[in-house]
Amino acid sequence: MSELTFYTNPMSRGRIVRWMLEEVGVPYNTEILGFGDQMKSHAYKSINPMGKVPAIKHGDTIITECAAICAYLADAFPGANLAPPVKNRGLYYRWLFFAAGPLEMAVTMKAMGFEISPDKLRMAGCGSYADVMRTLEQAVSENQFVAGDHFTAADVYVGSHISWGLQFGTIEKRQHFVDYLGHLSERPAYKRAHQIDEEATKQLQAAS
Repeated sequence: MSELTFYTNPMSRGRIVRWMLEEVGVPYNTEILGFGDQMKSHAYKSINPMGKVPAIKHGDTIITECAAICAYLADAFPGANLAPPVKNRGLYYRWLFFAAGPLEMAVTMKAMGFEISPDKLRMAGCGSYADVMRTLEQAVSENQFVAGDHFTAADVYVGSHISWGLQFGTIEKRQHFVDYLGHLSERPAYKRAHQIDEEATKQLQAAS
């Protein structure tokens, strides 16, 4: 198996990929980068020209962007059973990339205090925040998991957004969101990932 390296910071979206890696269950190396000089260094920009985490390197393959990393890992390690068969991937792709596009865009704009005027909604890929919340609620309430009755990489990504949104108040605290996150957070891989990143955060804070 090719070596797998994970570039992250425990106080970043890298937590999404950490959870995904723990679900995959294969050995990986972790390189923790500080915000600022380390992420913007020439060495790391050869991995991600944006100078942001997370990223992974699997052999000679480099992947950035959380949704892409989740999708890649599900395909690269099919034994983990984290993606449906190709013929059954409609909901899987739909909700994975809904979260990467409209959901993240709407939540970020709300957190920054931006509001799209009604006459500009058609220009915004996310539409209105209310539409996004209503659609997200549909995604997590129709089945046990977003792609049906089986846990997939899409649940890692969607669940991570809901977790952060509920924690920081950028996603409305609706019961369907709470219930969905509740059963995801009982997964052993979720708990392992959370513990690893909490310990890494404490080490960074102690060193600063």
